[in-house]
Amino acid sequence: MASTVVHLAFAGLLAAALLGPYFDRRAVLIVFAATAFPDLDSFVALFSTVGHREALHTFVVPIVVGIAWFADTRLREESYVRERWGQWGVNVGWMCVFAYAVAGIGLDFVGAGVNPLWPVHDQAYALNGKIELSDQRGLVQTFVDLSPEEGGAPAPSRSLGNSSEIEMSTGVNPDPGGTETDPERVFPVARSGWQLLVLVVGSVVTGVRLRQDHE
Repeated sequence: MASTVVHLAFAGLLAAALLGPYFDRRAVLIVFAATAFPDLDSFVALFSTVGHREALHTFVVPIVVGIAWFADTRLREESYVRERWGQWGVNVGWMCVFAYAVAGIGLDFVGAGVNPLWPVHDQAYALNGKIELSDQRGLVQTFVDLSPEEGGAPAPSRSLGNSSEIEMSTGVNPDPGGTETDPERVFPVARSGWQLLVLVVGSVVTGVRLRQDHE
């Protein structure tokens, strides 16, 4: 599971690459807010069985927001967003939708897993695997198990269970099962080499772009 600061560093890297002339300090802060928003479901777990990496770590949120954003900025004759914030607001809004999906949810999806279509489909998955070319086996992929199940239909190979079956420990709620007397609260920064790399590179690139914008 990537930490919030790793999510933010990746979002900053994406914004620096994609926002072009609309990249500025205000845009970065808004993109950071959108990226960090999914991690607020850590607090939901204190009050509900639907908890961390479920309630807000769902692609349903950016899909719905993206449809609404498209309808306002592309279909309406008078766009509220365009009239209020101009093209800057339109581009930053799309960047927020993209960052929410890719940096906010995607990094966890390819790590410990998320509930990607909750509440439409209550099942958590982890997108882990490989794609490679072999001179003997051809194209090999292990992301999705395409071998038929008992009923004859293929199924994802990384199904983790539904929201009532999964309990995830976080710094906010270190003992969701309530079995420990003094549970340790751990707030991760970087839990692997690739996370540290994303954290450092994303932070440096975002900082350099902000400095260039200021100059």
